[in-house]
Amino acid sequence: MSIYDKLQALNIQLPPVAAPAAAYVPFAQTGNLVFLSGHIAKKDGKPWVGQFGRNIGTEEGKAAARAVAIDLMGTLHAAVGDLNKVKRIVKVMSLVNSSPDFTEQHLVTNGASELLGEVFGERGAHARSAFGVAQIPMGACVEIELIAEIE
Repeated sequence: MSIYDKLQALNIQLPPVAAPAAAYVPFAQTGNLVFLSGHIAKKDGKPWVGQFGRNIGTEEGKAAARAVAIDLMGTLHAAVGDLNKVKRIVKVMSLVNSSPDFTEQHLVTNGASELLGEVFGERGAHARSAFGVAQIPMGACVEIELIAEIE
């Protein structure tokens, strides 16, 4: 089954690449690696705002991280032209807007990791870091970047 068949089965439509909000490009490729800039969580086209441990919970955070993964796949598609060329999702780094006592950043990030596994299968298994941070641009609850290897 192709990646696009899996996306269709999951009722996922890939969005276009979002315009950068500052002085950077959405992706850069060197050799077989494609580096995707951080993507913030969005809800209804606007930043998905919140801070874990204060006004947003882990389950909602998983949904936000899943939404980020969909945006990342849209950018990856734009970068490589065909997601079936993805040999492996190599690394995911997740920044979770957290109060000092929130400790479930890894569970929030599972929203993205689990979706990448569903879509890419074994090729979606990746190394990962999940950090709690004091703030993310525009007050977003989650920001995730990704590195992929392509054929």
